[in-house]
Amino acid sequence: MAFTQDELKQQVAKAAIEYVKSGIIGVGTGSTANYFIDELAKVKHKIDGAVASSEASADRLRKHGIEVFDLNSVNSMDIYVDGADEITEHMHMLKGGGGALTREKIVAAVAKTFICICDETKYVPVLGKFPLPVEVLPMAKSYVARELTKLGGQPQLRNFTTDNGNVILDVHGLVIKDPIAMEATINQMVGVVTNGLFAARPANILLLATKDGVKTITK
Repeated sequence: MAFTQDELKQQVAKAAIEYVKSGIIGVGTGSTANYFIDELAKVKHKIDGAVASSEASADRLRKHGIEVFDLNSVNSMDIYVDGADEITEHMHMLKGGGGALTREKIVAAVAKTFICICDETKYVPVLGKFPLPVEVLPMAKSYVARELTKLGGQPQLRNFTTDNGNVILDVHGLVIKDPIAMEATINQMVGVVTNGLFAARPANILLLATKDGVKTITK
């Protein structure tokens, strides 16, 4: 039986609910994360609330009657659940297609366990086919674009403003063989807030929706 991409996202969102025990849950951003939020609403009596990685996710959580906490008021979280635009067998991810990469990275840093939920089309041998998002302070966009070009990429300004009031450069044409080193190199560029490589803090658990059901891959 062939599943649509939306059906695969729904399956993997349901699988992630098995990891929800109690306390405060970190929630990501994007279409797959939205399915997780909808599933989370069914077990909201088990949790105290959630920390959202974007205004859009916060709004969706509140509509379901789930309390949204400011991250500064939360000392620890057991899990953070989010999708990815690409992920490798090493659990290194490329994220930020939805533009929430900075807040996603911050919330993920607080969580003990990062659970990535996605479908098998996102499981790749090498990162970089999907353009790498880089969040940049507006005044630095031209400078950072020139620096990114030196790395072999072709940066394009996205017609988008982040929740933090910044811009995003989407870098095409990179073959990212050492994601940890590339993440550090780009983050050190003056004017960069962060980039969409989640390699220094990779996923702990990957729930991968396939035509044969949801596969669990751990690091």
